[in-house]
Amino acid sequence: MILNGIDVSEWQGLINWNTVNTDFCIIRAGYGRSVLQKDKNFEINYSGCKNNAIPCGAYWYSYATTKDDALLEAKACIEAIRNKKFEFPIYYDVEEQRQFSLGKGKVSEIIRTFMDILENAGYWTGLYMSSYYLTNYVDDDIKNRYAIWVANYNVSKPSYNGAYGIWQKSSTGRITGINGDVDLNECYIDYPREIKKAGLNGYEKTESKYVKLSIDDVTYSGELMISED
Repeated sequence: MILNGIDVSEWQGLINWNTVNTDFCIIRAGYGRSVLQKDKNFEINYSGCKNNAIPCGAYWYSYATTKDDALLEAKACIEAIRNKKFEFPIYYDVEEQRQFSLGKGKVSEIIRTFMDILENAGYWTGLYMSSYYLTNYVDDDIKNRYAIWVANYNVSKPSYNGAYGIWQKSSTGRITGINGDVDLNECYIDYPREIKKAGLNGYEKTESKYVKLSIDDVTYSGELMISED
């Protein structure tokens, strides 16, 4: 399975979502330590996806250089996405050079702080990072536990050798309904199915209920998957 998607922020301007043709979209929710730094087009982009049946996730851009910063960023992100439903993970976008200058241990500590808070709040949580930094600046327990969205352009596949669910393969894509460049992505996991089944990202958990049906003298006994959504 390969799904083709995009990711957007206020930098794409006002998008004509009625004409956008994409399998999914990851929307920037905001950046930094305050909910006041919510992306100015987040609400519009979220509504655009929902109104046009485009499955979506979100990401929060990080400037954190300490655990305390990461904690504040996690709280701001949760506040920004509260009461919304997402079919794709909520990603932590880590790409600032001043973060990487702290070294692998500190970078991993920052990431782990944010991710743990989001996960405990009921979100399917992921990490966005370029192949090089993902390989060299993130502890294995993080890469093995959380959803990975890896960026690597102008290659046939990412240089990152670990498992990943989404590959951001270009920053210069063109999509009807969006003026200028937009990031292009490929997804290899059925996140909407898994997230709804797990009851995360604002969805109620899918429950298995045993039922017995009799239709035209033919009896069926078994489990039906009942969604509470």
